Amino acid sequence: MNPAEPPHRDPDGERTVIIGAGPAGLTAAYQLGKSGRAATVLEADDIVGGISRTVVRDGWRFDIGGHRFFTKVRVVSDLWHEILDDDDFLVRPRMSRIFYQGRFYDYPLRAGNALRNLGVVEAVRCVLSYVWVRIRPPADQSTFEGWTASRFGWRLYRTFFKTYTEKVWGVPGDQLRADWAAQRIKNLSLFRAVLNSLLPRRNQKDITSLIEEFEYPRYGPGMMWERCHEKVLAQGGDVRLEHRVTRIEHSGGRAHTVVAESPDGELTLPADHVISSMPISHLLRAMHPPVPDEVDAAADGLRFRDFITVALVVPEEDGFPDNWIYIHAPDVDVGRVQNFGRWSPYLVKDGRTCLGLEYFVNEGDDLWNADDTDLIAKGSREMARLGLLEASRIEAGYVVRMPKAYPMYDGDYKAHVAVLRSWLEANTPNVHPVGRNGMHRYNNQDHSMLTAMLVVENIQGADHDVWQVNVEEDYHEEIRPRRPAASG
Repeated sequence: MNPAEPPHRDPDGERTVIIGAGPAGLTAAYQLGKSGRAATVLEADDIVGGISRTVVRDGWRFDIGGHRFFTKVRVVSDLWHEILDDDDFLVRPRMSRIFYQGRFYDYPLRAGNALRNLGVVEAVRCVLSYVWVRIRPPADQSTFEGWTASRFGWRLYRTFFKTYTEKVWGVPGDQLRADWAAQRIKNLSLFRAVLNSLLPRRNQKDITSLIEEFEYPRYGPGMMWERCHEKVLAQGGDVRLEHRVTRIEHSGGRAHTVVAESPDGELTLPADHVISSMPISHLLRAMHPPVPDEVDAAADGLRFRDFITVALVVPEEDGFPDNWIYIHAPDVDVGRVQNFGRWSPYLVKDGRTCLGLEYFVNEGDDLWNADDTDLIAKGSREMARLGLLEASRIEAGYVVRMPKAYPMYDGDYKAHVAVLRSWLEANTPNVHPVGRNGMHRYNNQDHSMLTAMLVVENIQGADHDVWQVNVEEDYHEEIRPRRPAASG
């Protein structure tokens, strides 16, 4: 075993170890560094950025899932522009559609477009279905299925939400909590869609609008975190890649040592504070002495959904104008298709674009374990079956796997997280979970960064409740009209 190495100390002599070099971990390191409190960051992978990385293969750049740089949190937006120069950002138009039974539907749904595509008979059925749920709403609206059906009717739910959502999560919609829907489609309903279609735009002052454009780093989101990595090092911080945390030692109500496996053997670091963006279930399992059986059982109860991108290189004209398309066809496994050239021309090469086919999987299942060549062939067949691309037009293919991409919002996740959170607060209050997997919450990048920023302020003496970030159920793409400030 390597001898313990002294991590960086802040001006007060305290040592902070950060687990994970994704948006939350690097934001925490950068914010600490700005106040002269250099930290040590331990990252299990050989690249920074977490799910916000940019993968490069043969000069092609792939975004893992598509990361729009849009936020309602001003301090996060300011930080983006502090890390990257203004000319590093592109302003990109937002466009996404649903592909269903050979037709494209606007998303978010627009009543006129949807009803025209469905046809008169089906449109009437959908409207009647919506009227019915206004009279007899679903009994259980705590589930994704009940919550969404109550706002669109059962018929539109089965058409536009059920298939895609069950592809993403791999379980029926009535086994998912409504939390995910509330953050993604809050305030959208058939009534609001129709109202938006009928009212003149000049009279829509009180109707929420949706973002029509967003910022995006010219070389992908990984550009942000590669630059942040450089800034952390320039501040005197330390970022160690391929260092997987295996043990967090605690006693007397505090965590005091972090142990990691590295290419050079075991590394032991003393710590006064631990900021963790590793999956919270893994964090609790790493505690030494071990947590009680009931806490361990709660950690075992948290699940994740994993992610595969099959990237197909095609001539630019074989792309589409959307940033991405949702695939609602039940006879194919692909759930969404990105057009990386529409995110940034710097991700692709002249005259070509790259289509990223997204598959939602479980680590270790047949798709996860399939050979890359088989996955590329599968993606080619499915695009041809959908009529979106001729297989003969594909010039090259790549596969990117991303474990632990999505924390599962199943029926028991809140109770399990509450058990883990309670144990940490009682036994190791100097261990601070942050980020998407660190808190087992479907945070966007901006929310993950905000949790890290607030934790850093807490270490410096503030008293923020970090667990209140991203619980307001406020749809993340809404832009509310500004209202005059009240006098006084």
